[in-house]
Amino acid sequence: MRPHVTVNIAMSADGKLSTKERRQVKISGNADFIRVDELKAGSDAVMVGIGTIIADDPSLTVKSEELKRGRVSRGLDEHPIRVIVDSRGRIPVNAAVLCKGPGTRVIGCAEVIDPKVRSSLESHATVIIAGKEKVDLEGLLCQLYGMGVRDLMVEGGGTLLWSMFERGLVDEMFQYVGNMVIGGRDSPTPADGEGFCINDLFVMMDLMECVRIDEGVLLHWRMRPSAPAP
Repeated sequence: MRPHVTVNIAMSADGKLSTKERRQVKISGNADFIRVDELKAGSDAVMVGIGTIIADDPSLTVKSEELKRGRVSRGLDEHPIRVIVDSRGRIPVNAAVLCKGPGTRVIGCAEVIDPKVRSSLESHATVIIAGKEKVDLEGLLCQLYGMGVRDLMVEGGGTLLWSMFERGLVDEMFQYVGNMVIGGRDSPTPADGEGFCINDLFVMMDLMECVRIDEGVLLHWRMRPSAPAP
């Protein structure tokens, strides 16, 4: 068993998550920030890859005091479980996600992690070992389910999202498209990685809703069940 996985992304009109330097860009506005905070507050856990941590140093916390109080009134921590996919344990121990706000942190690592690094990280978070050379995402999600995570929000980056899509681990996606062009062949996209070939089965989606918000548009997709192999 695994959690229900919801991907949330904001991208430019030409499909970029950030600049070629992989520096964070403000793509959406206040209305979308509120929506994302509500989505986060309603999730059991929020997950990102180590690249996002190194590039942006996010805290992954709920920002609204009202939403935090609502979680506490339901018997939950102020913030959802924060999960970092980090095969070799590269996360700095002073990263905001490990230091800012109360709550549970989980770092998903692979067996290749240095034992000393693992020991250091275990004083800041629960370390889950899944996979040998890189994190086995199915195994990690299964262990998160065992921790009580039923709704998992995934915010990026592109490498992690590609792996999630490739393995059929995404159930729905909220995709904010902003009113800007970033450009650049090296700028990250929502599904970086090897990509599918023409004879592969692409990930197909159904559009559930399309709403204008701020100066862009929000698309809500649900994944179609994978077609059986011929």
